[in-house]
Amino acid sequence: MQESGESFQTQGVTKLDSSSDKLYYSISEVCSLTGLKPHVLRYWETAFPILKPSKNQSGNRTYKREDIELIKLISTLLYEERYTIDGARQKIEEMSSQNQQMKLEIKTATVSAEIIDSIGKEITDIITILERDPMAVDKQDSKG
Repeated sequence: MQESGESFQTQGVTKLDSSSDKLYYSISEVCSLTGLKPHVLRYWETAFPILKPSKNQSGNRTYKREDIELIKLISTLLYEERYTIDGARQKIEEMSSQNQQMKLEIKTATVSAEIIDSIGKEITDIITILERDPMAVDKQDSKG
C-alpha cells in the first residue's frame, strides 16, 4: 500500500549517491534508482534521441550519471507535469538549447573577464613603471 504523500513513481526509488565515484550504472541499477521498468527505459531511448546510453563489450546498456538525471527529468515531465512524449521531447530540446546558450554566454563572459584582467595587469605594470621613472613616458615618445 502506498504511504501518504508518496507518488506511484517514487515507490521503490533509491537515491542517487552524489558522493559515489561510480561512473556507469546497469539498466537494473537505473531501474532501482528511478522506479522505472527496463522496457520503459528502452522505449524512451527511441522516443528521446538525446537519451543514448552506451553499451559495454557484452552489449549491455551502461548509463552515466547525466543519463540518469535526464531519465529523472523525462519521468518528471511525463508523470508529474503530464506532458505528452512529444511535448516532453520538445521541452527537453528547449532546455538543451537554453543550456547551450547559457554555456556560450558564460564562455563569452569568461573571455571578457580574462581580457579585462589582462588589461588591468598591463595598467598596473605601466603604473609601476611610471612610479619608478616618471620620465619613462617621455623616453618612449622620443623613441617613436
